[in-house]
Amino acid sequence: VVIDACVISVSYVVSWAIQFTFFVPETTGRLSFETYMQALLFVVPAMLILYYAFSLYTPKRVQGRRLEISNIFKANTLMLLTFMFVLYLLHLDDFSRPMLFMFYGINILAEILVRILIRMALMNIRRKGMNLKHVLLVGYSRAAEEYIDRIRMNPQWGYLIRGVLDDKVERGTTYR
Repeated sequence: VVIDACVISVSYVVSWAIQFTFFVPETTGRLSFETYMQALLFVVPAMLILYYAFSLYTPKRVQGRRLEISNIFKANTLMLLTFMFVLYLLHLDDFSRPMLFMFYGINILAEILVRILIRMALMNIRRKGMNLKHVLLVGYSRAAEEYIDRIRMNPQWGYLIRGVLDDKVERGTTYR
């Protein structure tokens, strides 16, 4: 959550800097820097709430990359539309819409990049044997064998099967 708050803030400030340094360098007819930064006080909490609503804070071992990326797009799109609607309702015609679209794109790219880096760090940590979930299965069946096979094919999930308890199978029986 803290990383996301930082990414959102940096994306917003970078968008402002790009818009008003390269595209609109003159100071006449534009809102002050303070006005844009006051809007950031509402943008960050709103984005974090949307990220939570779109399940972006579920454990990485549960959520797939494509689903996470699509949820980032959905949350950012909803925030952009809501922001534009609020500006329309408040008659704030001087607020830069191109800056908002730039923020939309930069924030999506930055969020995806940060989340990829977090996944890579978690996979590296799990390869070293840390941050693992130790699993004890109750009941031995074909479904248990398939589950064990899936876990072994996906070490990035961070699960380690420790054993299977079943009173119908002989003690010391092994599977793979």
